[in-house]
Amino acid sequence: MSKSTGKWRWVKWIFIIPILLFLAVQLYFFLQIWWWVDHNPSMTAFMRQQQSALREKNPKANIQQLWVPYNRISNNLKRAIIASEDANFSDHDGVDWEALQKAYEKNNKKKKVVSGGSTITQQLAKNLFLSGSRSYLRKGEELIITFMLESLMDKERIFEIYLNVVEFGTGTFGAEAAARHYYGVSAANLSAMQAAKLAVMLPNPRYFDKHRDSNYLARRTGVILRRMGSADLP
Repeated sequence: MSKSTGKWRWVKWIFIIPILLFLAVQLYFFLQIWWWVDHNPSMTAFMRQQQSALREKNPKANIQQLWVPYNRISNNLKRAIIASEDANFSDHDGVDWEALQKAYEKNNKKKKVVSGGSTITQQLAKNLFLSGSRSYLRKGEELIITFMLESLMDKERIFEIYLNVVEFGTGTFGAEAAARHYYGVSAANLSAMQAAKLAVMLPNPRYFDKHRDSNYLARRTGVILRRMGSADLP
Protein backbone atom coordinates (compact mmCIF):
# COMPACT_ATOMS: atom_id res chain seq x y z
CA MET A 1 0.00 0.00 0.00
CA SER A 2 1.45 3.36 -1.01
CA LYS A 3 1.77 6.30 1.37
CA SER A 4 -0.81 8.26 -0.63
CA THR A 5 -3.34 5.41 -0.37
CA GLY A 6 -2.85 5.16 3.39
CA LYS A 7 -3.19 8.92 3.78
CA TRP A 8 -6.43 8.92 1.78
CA ARG A 9 -7.84 6.17 4.00
CA TRP A 10 -7.21 8.28 7.11
CA VAL A 11 -8.79 11.29 5.48
CA LYS A 12 -11.92 9.24 4.71
CA TRP A 13 -12.23 8.14 8.33
CA ILE A 14 -11.86 11.73 9.53
CA PHE A 15 -15.13 12.43 7.69
CA ILE A 16 -16.83 9.07 8.23
CA ILE A 17 -16.44 8.86 12.03
CA PRO A 18 -18.28 12.16 12.78
CA ILE A 19 -21.06 11.12 10.41
CA LEU A 20 -21.43 7.74 12.14
CA LEU A 21 -21.47 9.42 15.55
CA PHE A 22 -24.11 11.87 14.37
CA LEU A 23 -26.30 9.07 13.04
CA ALA A 24 -25.86 7.08 16.27
CA VAL A 25 -27.05 10.08 18.30
CA GLN A 26 -30.07 10.53 16.03
CA LEU A 27 -30.92 6.83 16.39
CA TYR A 28 -30.77 7.20 20.19
CA PHE A 29 -33.14 10.18 20.05
CA PHE A 30 -35.50 8.30 17.72
CA LEU A 31 -35.65 5.20 19.94
CA GLN A 32 -36.16 7.32 23.06
CA ILE A 33 -39.05 9.20 21.45
CA TRP A 34 -40.56 5.93 20.22
CA TRP A 35 -40.47 4.64 23.83
CA TRP A 36 -42.16 7.81 25.08
CA VAL A 37 -45.12 7.32 22.75
CA ASP A 38 -46.71 5.25 25.52
CA HIS A 39 -44.28 5.68 28.44
CA ASN A 40 -43.87 8.89 30.42
CA PRO A 41 -40.45 10.57 30.68
CA SER A 42 -39.12 10.67 34.22
CA MET A 43 -36.39 13.31 33.82
CA THR A 44 -35.55 15.48 30.84
CA ALA A 45 -32.15 16.89 29.93
CA PHE A 46 -33.33 20.34 31.01
CA MET A 47 -34.55 19.03 34.38
CA ARG A 48 -31.21 17.35 35.03
CA GLN A 49 -29.38 20.54 34.09
CA GLN A 50 -31.48 22.65 36.46
CA GLN A 51 -31.25 20.15 39.30
CA SER A 52 -27.46 20.14 38.98
CA ALA A 53 -27.46 23.95 39.13
CA LEU A 54 -29.63 23.92 42.26
CA ARG A 55 -27.39 21.35 43.92
CA GLU A 56 -24.36 23.58 43.51
CA LYS A 57 -25.92 25.74 46.23
CA ASN A 58 -27.79 23.01 48.11
CA PRO A 59 -26.57 19.40 47.64
CA LYS A 60 -29.97 18.09 48.75
CA ALA A 61 -32.02 20.20 46.34
CA ASN A 62 -34.52 18.47 44.04
CA ILE A 63 -36.77 19.74 41.30
CA GLN A 64 -40.53 19.69 41.85
CA GLN A 65 -42.50 17.74 39.24
CA LEU A 66 -45.51 15.42 39.38
CA TRP A 67 -46.89 13.76 36.26
CA VAL A 68 -50.63 14.02 35.62
CA PRO A 69 -52.51 12.72 32.55
CA TYR A 70 -53.83 15.07 29.88
CA ASN A 71 -57.44 14.91 31.09
CA ARG A 72 -56.40 16.03 34.59
CA ILE A 73 -54.95 19.32 33.36
CA SER A 74 -57.34 22.25 33.11
CA ASN A 75 -58.41 23.22 29.60
CA ASN A 76 -57.83 26.78 30.78
CA LEU A 77 -54.09 26.11 30.96
CA LYS A 78 -54.05 24.28 27.64
CA ARG A 79 -55.82 27.14 25.88
CA ALA A 80 -53.67 29.78 27.60
CA ILE A 81 -50.40 28.12 26.58
CA ILE A 82 -51.49 27.67 22.98
CA ALA A 83 -52.70 31.28 22.85
CA SER A 84 -49.43 32.52 24.33
CA GLU A 85 -46.83 30.18 22.84
CA ASP A 86 -48.09 28.63 19.62
CA ALA A 87 -51.46 29.65 18.18
CA ASN A 88 -51.10 27.30 15.20
CA PHE A 89 -50.04 24.25 17.23
CA SER A 90 -52.93 22.05 16.09
CA ASP A 91 -52.29 22.78 12.40
CA HIS A 92 -48.55 22.96 11.70
CA ASP A 93 -46.11 20.10 11.13
CA GLY A 94 -44.01 21.00 14.18
CA VAL A 95 -42.48 24.19 12.80
CA ASP A 96 -44.11 27.56 12.24
CA TRP A 97 -42.02 28.63 9.26
CA GLU A 98 -43.31 32.21 9.26
CA ALA A 99 -42.35 32.66 12.92
CA LEU A 100 -38.97 31.05 12.21
CA GLN A 101 -38.32 33.51 9.37
CA LYS A 102 -39.16 36.46 11.62
CA ALA A 103 -36.82 35.11 14.30
CA TYR A 104 -34.03 34.71 11.72
CA GLU A 105 -34.45 38.32 10.58
CA LYS A 106 -34.45 39.55 14.18
CA ASN A 107 -31.29 37.59 14.97
CA ASN A 108 -29.55 39.00 11.90
CA LYS A 109 -30.32 42.54 13.05
CA LYS A 110 -29.00 41.81 16.55
CA LYS A 111 -25.97 39.91 15.17
CA LYS A 112 -26.69 37.07 17.62
CA VAL A 113 -29.35 34.47 18.40
CA VAL A 114 -31.91 36.28 20.57
CA SER A 115 -35.12 34.72 19.28
CA GLY A 116 -35.96 31.16 18.30
CA GLY A 117 -39.48 31.33 16.88
CA SER A 118 -40.06 27.98 18.55
CA THR A 119 -43.33 26.06 18.50
CA ILE A 120 -44.54 23.92 21.40
CA THR A 121 -43.07 20.85 19.67
CA GLN A 122 -39.71 22.57 19.23
CA GLN A 123 -39.70 23.65 22.87
CA LEU A 124 -40.41 20.06 23.89
CA ALA A 125 -37.55 18.81 21.69
CA LYS A 126 -35.18 21.20 23.44
CA ASN A 127 -36.42 20.34 26.92
CA LEU A 128 -36.20 16.60 26.39
CA PHE A 129 -32.70 16.38 24.95
CA LEU A 130 -30.81 19.66 24.58
CA SER A 131 -29.23 22.45 26.60
CA GLY A 132 -30.61 25.94 27.03
CA SER A 133 -27.82 27.49 24.94
CA ARG A 134 -28.67 29.35 21.74
CA SER A 135 -26.89 28.55 18.50
CA TYR A 136 -27.82 27.61 14.94
CA LEU A 137 -26.21 24.19 15.44
CA ARG A 138 -28.47 23.47 18.40
CA LYS A 139 -31.42 24.85 16.44
CA GLY A 140 -30.69 22.39 13.65
CA GLU A 141 -30.69 19.45 16.06
CA GLU A 142 -33.89 20.80 17.59
CA LEU A 143 -35.57 20.70 14.17
CA ILE A 144 -34.53 17.08 13.60
CA ILE A 145 -35.96 16.02 16.97
CA THR A 146 -39.09 18.08 16.29
CA PHE A 147 -39.84 16.13 13.12
CA MET A 148 -39.23 12.86 14.99
CA LEU A 149 -41.78 13.90 17.63
CA GLU A 150 -44.35 14.90 15.03
CA SER A 151 -43.81 11.67 13.08
CA LEU A 152 -44.13 9.31 16.03
CA MET A 153 -46.67 11.09 18.26
CA ASP A 154 -50.04 12.75 17.78
CA LYS A 155 -50.54 16.35 18.87
CA GLU A 156 -52.31 15.43 22.09
CA ARG A 157 -49.42 13.24 23.26
CA ILE A 158 -46.87 15.92 22.37
CA PHE A 159 -48.87 18.48 24.33
CA GLU A 160 -49.38 16.12 27.27
CA ILE A 161 -45.63 15.59 27.64
CA TYR A 162 -44.95 19.31 27.19
CA LEU A 163 -47.44 20.25 29.90
CA ASN A 164 -45.76 17.84 32.30
CA VAL A 165 -42.13 18.77 31.72
CA VAL A 166 -42.02 22.48 30.84
CA GLU A 167 -40.31 24.76 33.37
CA PHE A 168 -42.62 27.12 35.30
CA GLY A 169 -40.16 28.51 37.84
CA THR A 170 -37.02 27.81 39.83
CA GLY A 171 -36.98 24.03 40.20
CA THR A 172 -40.67 23.82 39.26
CA PHE A 173 -41.60 21.68 36.25
CA GLY A 174 -44.95 20.66 34.84
CA ALA A 175 -48.50 21.88 35.26
CA GLU A 176 -49.24 20.06 38.53
CA ALA A 177 -46.16 21.31 40.36
CA ALA A 178 -46.76 24.84 39.02
CA ALA A 179 -50.41 24.90 40.09
CA ARG A 180 -49.45 23.82 43.60
CA HIS A 181 -46.41 26.11 43.80
CA TYR A 182 -48.19 29.31 42.75
CA TYR A 183 -51.82 28.76 43.75
CA GLY A 184 -52.06 25.76 46.09
CA VAL A 185 -54.48 23.95 43.75
CA SER A 186 -54.24 21.01 41.37
CA ALA A 187 -53.63 21.49 37.64
CA ALA A 188 -57.22 20.35 37.03
CA ASN A 189 -58.61 23.28 39.04
CA LEU A 190 -56.72 26.22 37.57
CA SER A 191 -58.96 29.19 36.79
CA ALA A 192 -58.71 31.08 33.51
CA MET A 193 -56.82 33.96 35.18
CA GLN A 194 -54.39 31.62 36.93
CA ALA A 195 -53.79 29.68 33.74
CA ALA A 196 -53.19 32.80 31.67
CA LYS A 197 -50.63 34.08 34.15
CA LEU A 198 -48.76 30.75 34.19
CA ALA A 199 -48.67 30.73 30.39
CA VAL A 200 -47.23 34.25 30.27
CA MET A 201 -44.44 33.20 32.64
CA LEU A 202 -43.15 30.46 30.33
CA PRO A 203 -40.60 32.44 28.26
CA ASN A 204 -38.76 33.49 31.45
CA PRO A 205 -40.17 31.43 34.34
CA ARG A 206 -37.38 31.87 36.89
CA TYR A 207 -37.51 35.64 36.54
CA PHE A 208 -41.28 35.79 36.91
CA ASP A 209 -41.16 33.37 39.85
CA LYS A 210 -39.36 36.20 41.67
CA HIS A 211 -41.36 39.05 40.07
CA ARG A 212 -44.93 37.82 40.19
CA ASP A 213 -46.43 41.30 40.43
CA SER A 214 -44.66 42.90 37.46
CA ASN A 215 -46.69 45.26 35.28
CA TYR A 216 -45.71 43.35 32.14
CA LEU A 217 -47.02 40.10 33.60
CA ALA A 218 -50.35 41.73 34.45
CA ARG A 219 -50.75 43.34 31.00
CA ARG A 220 -49.76 40.24 29.08
CA THR A 221 -52.07 38.08 31.22
CA GLY A 222 -54.98 40.25 30.14
CA VAL A 223 -54.04 39.82 26.48
CA ILE A 224 -53.87 36.03 26.79
CA LEU A 225 -57.19 35.90 28.62
CA ARG A 226 -58.82 37.57 25.63
CA ARG A 227 -57.18 35.16 23.17
CA MET A 228 -57.91 31.92 25.03
CA GLY A 229 -61.42 31.52 23.64
CA SER A 230 -60.10 31.09 20.08
CA ALA A 231 -57.32 28.62 20.95
CA ASP A 232 -57.79 25.21 19.30
CA LEU A 233 -56.97 22.23 21.50
CA PRO A 234 -55.57 19.00 20.02
